[in-house]
Amino acid sequence: MPNPVLVEVTRGDLVESIHRGAVAIVDAAGAVRFSLGDIDAPIYTRSALKPFQALPLVESGAAEAFGVSDEEVALACASHSGESMHTTRVAAWLKRIGCSEADLICGPQTPRHEPTLQTMAETHEKPSRLHNNCSGKHAGFLTVAKHLGAPTADYVNISHPVQKAILESVSRLSDYRDPAWGIDGCAAPNFALPLTAFARALARLATGQTPGAARILKSMTTYPELVAGTGRHCTALMRAAQGKVAVKLGAEGVYAAMLPELGLGVALKIDDGAMRAAETAIAFVLEKLNVIPAGYATAPVVNTRGATVGERRPAEALQGIG
Repeated sequence: MPNPVLVEVTRGDLVESIHRGAVAIVDAAGAVRFSLGDIDAPIYTRSALKPFQALPLVESGAAEAFGVSDEEVALACASHSGESMHTTRVAAWLKRIGCSEADLICGPQTPRHEPTLQTMAETHEKPSRLHNNCSGKHAGFLTVAKHLGAPTADYVNISHPVQKAILESVSRLSDYRDPAWGIDGCAAPNFALPLTAFARALARLATGQTPGAARILKSMTTYPELVAGTGRHCTALMRAAQGKVAVKLGAEGVYAAMLPELGLGVALKIDDGAMRAAETAIAFVLEKLNVIPAGYATAPVVNTRGATVGERRPAEALQGIG
C-alpha cells in the first residue's frame, strides 16, 4: 500500500499536487500514540539527527573542557543559513579549540540567506566551509576529537571515536541496533532508522533520558535563530512554541520534534522529499498537539504579481491527530 497523502497543494478550486508520506508520534516508553503510513521502513534521518550527533559534545565532557556555550551547542545542532551570526561564532569556536576552517571536512556552501549572499557578491567573497550549514556540527565533532585525544583529520570516518560515540547514543535511545548508514551531504555518516525508532529516540531526548538531553533542548529552544536562521521554518516554530518544542528539519522531507511537556517524539518523512510538505505536516501536528498556535500549517500559493492563487494545506489523513 502506498503511503497516505499528507499534504495537498491547490490552484483555484483544484488540487494540483499531492505529497505522500508517513508520520509517527511515540512516547518515551516506545508506545506509538499516532501513526500514518509505513513507519517501520528505515529512512535516512539526515540533519534531523543533529541533536543526537551533538550529544557526545555534551556527554563526553568536551563542552565543559573547552568552555562551549549554549549558543555553540545550538550551532552543533544546526542547519544554519550561513549568516554572520553563524559563521563568526563557528570561527571563534574553532580558534578557541586550536583549529581553523581548514580543519572542517564539510565543503564550502552557498549561504541560503539572500542578504548575506548579496553582500558576498558585492564584495566578491567566495563561500567558505564556515558557510556550510553543518559547520557548527563539524566544529562539535572536532571539539570531541580534541577532548578524546583522537585524530582530527578523519573525524567523519565511521570507525572514528566521535562517530562511534554518536552511533552508541542513537542505538541506545532508539532501541535500534546496527542501523544502515550512508554519507550525508556534509561528508559525515548518517544513520537510517524506522520512524518508530527515531520518534522513540526523540521522545527519550525530550524527557531527559540521557545526561546531555536537557542542555541540547535548552540550547535549541533558547537560540532557534542559530539552529536555523532569519525567516527559517524551524526558527519560527520554536519561537511560536515558547520552549514547548524543539524541532529539526532534515533534507529530503524529514522533520523531527521533541515535546518535553507531553513526553513525545515526532518523526515524519515525505516520500518525494519535498520540504514544503514536511513543513506543513510538522506544523499541523504541532498545532493539533496544542504546542503552537494555529496558522503555521497552511501557506498561500502566490503568483509573480503577488496574488494568492491557491494554498498548501494538510490533507484529510492528518486530521486524526490529537
